[in-house]
Amino acid sequence: MASSPLQDRTVVVTGAARGLGAALARRLARRGARLALLGHEGAGLDALAASLPTAALAIEVDVTDHTALDDAAAEVRGRLGRPSVVVANAGIAQGGPFATSDPAAWRRVIDVNLTGSAHTARAFLPDLVATAGYFLQVASLASLGATPMMSAYCASKAGVEAFAHGLRAEVAHQGVAVGIAYPAWADTDLIREAERFAALHELRVRMPSPARTIHPPDAVAARLARAVERRRTAVYVPSWLRCVQAVRWALPPVVLRVTRHELPRLDAGRPLRATGPLGSGGRADRAAAEPGED
Repeated sequence: MASSPLQDRTVVVTGAARGLGAALARRLARRGARLALLGHEGAGLDALAASLPTAALAIEVDVTDHTALDDAAAEVRGRLGRPSVVVANAGIAQGGPFATSDPAAWRRVIDVNLTGSAHTARAFLPDLVATAGYFLQVASLASLGATPMMSAYCASKAGVEAFAHGLRAEVAHQGVAVGIAYPAWADTDLIREAERFAALHELRVRMPSPARTIHPPDAVAARLARAVERRRTAVYVPSWLRCVQAVRWALPPVVLRVTRHELPRLDAGRPLRATGPLGSGGRADRAAAEPGED
């Protein structure tokens, strides 16, 4: 796609080893971008980099480690040139009742999804200022309306939305654009594993029919890639989610009404349990974090 504004631009994608991050990297490479692929799973990142049609650099890094991210930013700058686009996509999830959740595991979701996004922005912001670039924060349907059994994930995604709004207001005068992506359900291994837990599955299928649909990652990535090209302030996947913004104040009582009825039925006879890290990415994050746990 030689006419793309991303042609010969350096783009950073975190959480790029699999799922939505990998699908987005492929879409951006087809538009002629040079890709810096950041994440935990070194072998997966290397394989993806080798498969892309443009120059690509794989860097194994923990987004909660700001020093390592600064080093990664310097490596990207030196080998691919200053990035003009950064996509903060890295994220993990765990499900289960808050009351019995492991405090360290709960905090880790916040650290990766929210603090990791902020560290990513901080590490690459000098490059985005220099290039009048674009920062895309991948939020979620969960940013618009929280659900039970996913308290840390929902809190983190509400947090990244607020962070992106604040960052946008700070850097607009420097020519940097900040966008927020609101993808709904995507067919990733994280979602497939969540579906094996009865409570999470039942809560999803009790949503209105358009909201419970699981979308192919490549279809979501296609929308995000167009948003990157156009420096969109917000992108909703599917597009009708934009309408939810106007009525998001009404979602908590609706969720409460549904779950007050459904959770007792799901809890009958056996306590609702924690899922542990969902998906291969979640397990890779746990493996990488364990040596440095405090």
